[in-house]
Amino acid sequence: MKAKLLLSCLVVAGVAATAPVQAQSASSGQPIPRFVTLNADEVNMRSGPGVRYPVEWVYQRRYMPLEVIAEHDTWRKVRDVEGTEGWIHRAMLSSRRGIVVAADEIIMRREPDDDAPVTARLAGGMVAVVEKCDAAWCEVKTNGYEGWVAREHVWGLYDSEVIN
Repeated sequence: MKAKLLLSCLVVAGVAATAPVQAQSASSGQPIPRFVTLNADEVNMRSGPGVRYPVEWVYQRRYMPLEVIAEHDTWRKVRDVEGTEGWIHRAMLSSRRGIVVAADEIIMRREPDDDAPVTARLAGGMVAVVEKCDAAWCEVKTNGYEGWVAREHVWGLYDSEVIN
């Protein structure tokens, strides 16, 4: 069993997610693919959809985004920012949205403008909760800081997705 722990220091990076080719309706009635987040500080990813399958990874970062790519009963097959795939029980996932910084470092600003004052510097791998996103910027919260980040530097959103 391996542990996956994303950085929680102030300095963040990001990678843009690609838009889904075709959204399908899953047994849950929700589209596939879709993004979710971990709703606990420690979550097991298994090799198959059930507790009889071995734990492959232990995630240790609440609100980390994952992409749901399949469903089987109460289990969700997910993919993380690094492309790792596995199964997590739906009770450990939340519809709350989050992002992972995909660049070495990004700047959080007070307003959604390149000239706005800097609120914090976020390091690559850092996780933040999404409040809202438009076409170019996302308002996020992390480690007691709130502000706006350019969405081109984060992973956990589809290209054309707007969050209100």
